[in-house]
Amino acid sequence: MRNLRGRRLARAVAVVLFAAALTALAACGKKGPPEPPPGEPITYPRTYPAR
Repeated sequence: MRNLRGRRLARAVAVVLFAAALTALAACGKKGPPEPPPGEPITYPRTYPAR
């Protein structure tokens, strides 16, 4: 009985961690190409000096 309780707890912790990881991945970043802030000129793509 005690072992079953430990397995349930471990499974519950795994589910919570998995859900937290999915939430973190789903919430990161914006879709679409990056845009400069309003009023800023577009500076990309830009050539860099070769050394």
